[in-house]
Amino acid sequence: MERQDVTKAIDELKKQPQKKFSQSYDLIINLKNFNVKQTPLDFFVTMPHSLGKKIKVAAFVEQATDQKACDLIIRESEFQKYAEKKTAKKLGEEYDFFIAQANLMGKIAAAFGKVLGTKGKMPNPKLGCVVPPNANLEPLVKKLETTVHLTAKKATNLQCMVGKQNQNENEIIDNVMSVYQTVTKQLPDETQNIKNVSIKLTMSKPVRI
Repeated sequence: MERQDVTKAIDELKKQPQKKFSQSYDLIINLKNFNVKQTPLDFFVTMPHSLGKKIKVAAFVEQATDQKACDLIIRESEFQKYAEKKTAKKLGEEYDFFIAQANLMGKIAAAFGKVLGTKGKMPNPKLGCVVPPNANLEPLVKKLETTVHLTAKKATNLQCMVGKQNQNENEIIDNVMSVYQTVTKQLPDETQNIKNVSIKLTMSKPVRI
């Protein structure tokens, strides 16, 4: 897949009826010759540009610096208050990513693991979301603002947002190529495991790239 292929697909989307709001671009990658039940996919892609929307980040920390970079800070003394079932569920729905202070992970898992785990939102060390005390959170939050979580555990397709209509088109294309290249590296036979790739707007039909 080349950049010009993405450009052509975006041009096709522009011909579809437009809405009065800035729609999101979603990338859809369908897989083949790959058993996701035997080898489920679960990874993150950090793209070069913004998604064009605000990403909400919550942190379970005590001493971290630049805490204002996060949308919510939850202290250890507040765990039980937030761990109440309805509150924890709302927390998991409202926030995109969670950061945890490493020495609190056991208590975080006990209090929030059941809810956040089922949503795939437990603080992830592979993404750098498990941090030491006094960690600087600002660079991590900036990274999360351009990061998407991709999973394929039952269905043989991957889908994620790559930007919004009001963004520069080259940024959208850069993000699409970044996701595509990362996905191929996660597959055993790389491009041979990709059946096709499409892009769509929030309220449009997919266009094949």
